[in-house]
Amino acid sequence: MNIDLNDPTKSKVKRLPLKESIISESGISDDTNDEERSSKRIKLQDGQFESSTTSSCIIPTESESEQVDVGENEQVNNNNSSHTIHDQDFNEGYNEESDDDWDAGSDSNSDSSDGSIGYEFMGPSTITTATTSALDDNNNEQPDIEPLWTSYTQEESEAIQEEARQMGLKKFLEKYIRDQQVPPLKLMEAFNVVLHPQAVYMATELHQYVLLRNVITRYLRKRRRLEHVNTLDNVVELLAKANNVMIVTGAGVSVSCGIPDFRSETGIYSRLEEFELDDPQQMFDIKYFRDSPDIFYSFAKELYPSNYEPSPSHVFVKLMEEKGKLLRNYTQNIDTLEHKAQIKRIVNCHGSFATASCVTCGYQCEGKEIEKYIFEQKVPPCPKCGINQVTSKKDDSDDDDDNNHHRRGESVMKPDITFFGESLPAEFDRLLALDTDNVDLLIVMGSSLKVSPVSEIMTQIPHSVPQIVINRTPITHMTFDVQLLGDCDVIVPELCRMLDWDLRHHKLPGGSALSEQSLSKQGEGNGDGKIWKFHRNGVYTFPGAVVSERFLEGEIR
Repeated sequence: MNIDLNDPTKSKVKRLPLKESIISESGISDDTNDEERSSKRIKLQDGQFESSTTSSCIIPTESESEQVDVGENEQVNNNNSSHTIHDQDFNEGYNEESDDDWDAGSDSNSDSSDGSIGYEFMGPSTITTATTSALDDNNNEQPDIEPLWTSYTQEESEAIQEEARQMGLKKFLEKYIRDQQVPPLKLMEAFNVVLHPQAVYMATELHQYVLLRNVITRYLRKRRRLEHVNTLDNVVELLAKANNVMIVTGAGVSVSCGIPDFRSETGIYSRLEEFELDDPQQMFDIKYFRDSPDIFYSFAKELYPSNYEPSPSHVFVKLMEEKGKLLRNYTQNIDTLEHKAQIKRIVNCHGSFATASCVTCGYQCEGKEIEKYIFEQKVPPCPKCGINQVTSKKDDSDDDDDNNHHRRGESVMKPDITFFGESLPAEFDRLLALDTDNVDLLIVMGSSLKVSPVSEIMTQIPHSVPQIVINRTPITHMTFDVQLLGDCDVIVPELCRMLDWDLRHHKLPGGSALSEQSLSKQGEGNGDGKIWKFHRNGVYTFPGAVVSERFLEGEIR
């Protein structure tokens, strides 16, 4: 193939209307004009098949690390035990796993014994009417098409699936696509996905490659839980022995600092009416920012980190680093509290307020230079190209002779946080490629993993690496070995007490996880001297947990 797997700029996709596509996926169209909109993040809907009202084709765009927003979706009702996915419904943001996929077994969470996905792209439904007419203007019956390769045997397919589990997505694709030059659609067959024969001939190499990535990503989300990692004691043992721990942190580690989260009932995204928005994610959409930067600056001061201090969870990550155990902290947060905690091995996946750049000329400055504007809830003009611009919250004036009033959204400064529609920092891909070779334990703290590509870190890590969740709510669209549910700032001191690690923070009783006050408070617990409760293999609750009884009882996995 001519696709360079090491160059993300050649692997990402844009979308066009269905009428222009052969193999299509659901999504929002690109932002090349007013009716098309760029996208950044995928919000994973547990147990739902997502398909947009707009179907589209996949063509190259700027970066593999852009995040994709799937937009308005509808659920597909499928009552059959076998599934057929039509091309217009194929969506890279779709999360095929339901709550039932997270259970205590190893393979029972899959549709088949080997955990493979039993989807087929077969029959004329995968080719649109327009495409079929293009193939045969006379609407005659198409002749049989000879296969282009010899399909894998069942044993070969199972071996390839196991390789994907152990290698992770990127390295698996490098081996089979870049090095061995295996046709992408042949490799898809190893994961029980077969395209209509006509589509095989009509799909471009890039179409095939993107489709293959989607198929394998879905497959890798169906991770088998490790049989030897089930209990809190197992987690403590792993922390004691591990030397290359990858920690992914989200808003949940900063909530106790006073910084609002995004998706809770009182989070940033709950304030639609206040800001007169149709979609809460418009708050961080780059196209919307260019049109109405005043919306962002009306609430930016609530997220600005100047008056906040790191939480016990941040200090826990720093403690891991001091003990030589932290491989890397990948944070989705933009509050820079990891830097205040002096964590060195850090990747700001979504950027931060540390610097700011002009959206027009690219001029960059220290974030503190726009701090005054943030607290005054004003839009900061670019000191280089917009010094005379007057940014108004009123409608644009019809007076074209007013040279001091530029078009809204031009020559304004924006914090270097990653908005919907923007690419992640280049170091994300570079360091992740290195870290997946060395990681021996993954911990997800304070994140629901609803945003891609950070959520897809799990597909890059070998399935043999233990994976632990510390979060208020359970994660059911991916498979983790142990879920410790509750406030992060309650759970990490308990882990430190069990490890005899002296976690120090002024918010902890006595200022330390090992203080007499902390130990006496631990003894209060649930009447048994414990602040946690075991429910079933891999599931514990601590104070602050938000979880349904049905999940705890195993009715919802």
